[in-house]
Amino acid sequence: MTEDIRTKDLIIRRAEERDVEEIAELEKICFNDPWSIESVRSDVLENKLSFYIVAEISGNVAGYMGIWNILDEGHITNVAVDPRFRRKHIASAMMDVMLEVTGSAGIKKHTLEVRTGNIKAIKFYEKYGFKGTAIRPGYYEDNGEDALIMWRE
Repeated sequence: MTEDIRTKDLIIRRAEERDVEEIAELEKICFNDPWSIESVRSDVLENKLSFYIVAEISGNVAGYMGIWNILDEGHITNVAVDPRFRRKHIASAMMDVMLEVTGSAGIKKHTLEVRTGNIKAIKFYEKYGFKGTAIRPGYYEDNGEDALIMWRE
């Protein structure tokens, strides 16, 4: 399964209530310190500052991305792709949609934190114009790893 996902097979859409459980499962699969299903549900359905998209393939959530819109800044909270669907440009498709939607909504700058040891993710964000600007020491509670703060303007 290393071939690219054809456009007709991939749907990028706004996350809905029906996606909450699959997003929470991806959290468990993809992150050492996953958000609880309650936190996911709150962010997707109740938080007026948040906007979530999912990448859907054959009716299943293959990935998701969340952002908090604060004034003219977008804080990307999470980006995850199911390991079975990685290396198929799904994260790129989600980032393209997220930047287009938030840009149209007046978001001028984007920021995120990424583990300093996650070189693949750092290179991915750099491809979209994000630049490392500072370190948050001990940011990640599961192992005390530092976070690289990245900005895109």
